Amino acid sequence: MSIESTTVISDPAPKREWSRYRHPESTIRFAVMLAILAFLGYSIAFLNIDLYRILGAFPRLAEILATRYFPPDINYITDADFIRSVIRTLEMSLLGGFFGVVCSIPLAWLAARNITISKRIAYPLGRFAIMGSRSIHETIWTILFVTVLGFGMLAGTLALTVFCIGFAGKLFSDELEAIDMGPVEALRSVGANPLQVFQYGVFPQVRVAFTGIAIYTWDVAFRAATVVGFFGGGGMGWYLKRTTQQLESTRVAAILLVIIGLVLLAEIGSGWLRKKIGKMR
Repeated sequence: MSIESTTVISDPAPKREWSRYRHPESTIRFAVMLAILAFLGYSIAFLNIDLYRILGAFPRLAEILATRYFPPDINYITDADFIRSVIRTLEMSLLGGFFGVVCSIPLAWLAARNITISKRIAYPLGRFAIMGSRSIHETIWTILFVTVLGFGMLAGTLALTVFCIGFAGKLFSDELEAIDMGPVEALRSVGANPLQVFQYGVFPQVRVAFTGIAIYTWDVAFRAATVVGFFGGGGMGWYLKRTTQQLESTRVAAILLVIIGLVLLAEIGSGWLRKKIGKMR
């Protein structure tokens, strides 16, 4: 009986590369990090933020949720009027997202520096329109439209439309600026007008990305629809505002559960659609 010896060949250890401390790049990087940490520390001290009190607030929050918000009033959210308000919220988010995406595509075309019609006129106008829509929160837009049009879904839909114009327009314009300019230059060289260039040279490159951005825009618009309703835009946000002001905690908990459930379903649906679109690339 013989014993065969086996040799184990191990991979050589990776060689360590020596890196020299580079001045002034490394010095500037460390100085910036130190300045940020110092600013954060100064901000906490200046604002008198008690970190121990913040950490101690979580047990108290759990106690309040358990005593005041539990159990949720399920009968309240099964009422026919509340269910209709949920449907109105879905309709408002769909309309606002659709009109916002439709309006943001031409604005993104103007705001893309590489394919804009005019860099002196169209580009600043497109950028200003997108930036103006993004700079104002959707709640402020809701208050403005409610002041002009009154309470209801029209004001909420318009507020979501403007919000989606800024949100989708920024993503669309960034996607347009990253395209391959070869097909665009080829079409321009044979005398194609700007619309033909966009239709045949630009849109085929961004079609899949635009579809994914449109779905993501509706996903965000649905989340914002409940907040818009809280400020007078209609939908179930109005019920949330009324129950909050009347300190009906169990009904507030039930409405929050509905919002969480709907957002979860929207997230699953939009994720499934984005996955299908990703396979089209």
